[in-house]
Amino acid sequence: MTPPYFFFENLKQHAPLPSNGILSRTLHADEKTKVLQFCFAPGTELSAHTAPVPALLYFVSGEAELQLGEDRKDVSEGAFAWMAPRLEHAIRARTEVVMLLVMLRDAARA
Repeated sequence: MTPPYFFFENLKQHAPLPSNGILSRTLHADEKTKVLQFCFAPGTELSAHTAPVPALLYFVSGEAELQLGEDRKDVSEGAFAWMAPRLEHAIRARTEVVMLLVMLRDAARA
């Protein structure tokens, strides 16, 4: 039987990063949510894009610039953002960054 939870001891831990790349891994996925860990090498960028569902971003470690629509925010460890569906967003890592993305799939059907 699958337990009714998922648990990660330390979200800062990740596989080795390529010198100029982004590593992502799915931590959990079901019909309601998808949880991903993103790890950015310093200087890497996830270019502007949108998602069809509401999403949460939590910055576990590092420093980056976060674009939310027309706004740009300097973010570091502990920063959190909620994004409405179809909000254009982008991330530019200044240092190594570990970020958690939670996509709320079920909300898109409501």
